[in-house]
Amino acid sequence: MTGKRRVGLFGGSFDPVHNAHVALAKTALEQLELDELRWIPVGQPWQKSRRLADPADREEMVRLAIAGEPRFRLDRVELRRRGPTFTLDTVRELAAAEPNAVWFLILGQDQYASLHTWRDWRELLSLVCLAIANRPGAALAVNNQIASVEHREVLLPMMDVSSTEVRRRVAAGESIADLVPEAVARYIGQRQLYSAAG
Repeated sequence: MTGKRRVGLFGGSFDPVHNAHVALAKTALEQLELDELRWIPVGQPWQKSRRLADPADREEMVRLAIAGEPRFRLDRVELRRRGPTFTLDTVRELAAAEPNAVWFLILGQDQYASLHTWRDWRELLSLVCLAIANRPGAALAVNNQIASVEHREVLLPMMDVSSTEVRRRVAAGESIADLVPEAVARYIGQRQLYSAAG
């Protein structure tokens, strides 16, 4: 692995991106000694039934949230793809373009627990090193099939933040100033995202 670039892959709906996402990404940069961390907003997720905010809005919110950290990069690979988004397709495409990189796939606990339901997950795990965001004090739920695969955990600072809570607060007319980066809060307000008016 000597001399190879270490690249983190951080995918999600980011609907919207919030402070816990940013904290996790910064933790991953340091703990995994990454040269770069790619933020990958999902296009059309195959496991989500809820309708997401417009891809252009989710992309712009990520762009605003990651400004100022030169090792963060927005990657539009899944936004460009038509049809359902599968992580394996994304990793294959990126690995083909950059064969000398070492890839770290950053997952939240809920994604980790259901990883065995993902398309061709065994091939996926042969292409990446797993990094799991495990909130302090929370038990790490894992399927037995996944447990046998070597991976590394990234410990996420305790932050009780979720995109669901951000959307709920906006819909209720409550402040989200403590949940999302300031620029993201401004954008949500300007675009009237997640509100009854929007």
